[in-house]
Amino acid sequence: MAEKDYTSLLLRSQICFPLYACSREIIKQYRPHLEALGLTYTQYITMMVVWEMQEISVKALGQQLHLDSGTLTPVLKALEAKGLLTRRRSPEDERVLLVSVTEEGMALREQALSVPRAMAGCARLTEDEAATLYQLLYKLLDSTDME
Repeated sequence: MAEKDYTSLLLRSQICFPLYACSREIIKQYRPHLEALGLTYTQYITMMVVWEMQEISVKALGQQLHLDSGTLTPVLKALEAKGLLTRRRSPEDERVLLVSVTEEGMALREQALSVPRAMAGCARLTEDEAATLYQLLYKLLDSTDME
């Protein structure tokens, strides 16, 4: 009877585990900086897109963040309750829900400038290593995108 190879079931054989663990650890490093802004990590990345776009549909926002509406809706409600953004139906198509940044939201952007600077040293990678990792992660993300 042939012995089965269980190597593929070892944790160290999984690409998903170091990605998962690194993501958790990096988000943990963000926490104190984001708490000072009154944001969670998911709220922060949402605001990053809204700051850039000024106005965006919820669908497009979800696509950029790789978040489904079940995850995104409570985030948007919380940000709206904080006065950082507004949600409204598109006048051209009422099926489309638009998200817009408020003045308070734009003011928070100024405070948020400190976050990337504070996080710059979080990963102990050379500039070339960071660029390679960035490219590989987006290649992987694009290859797993099911849309």
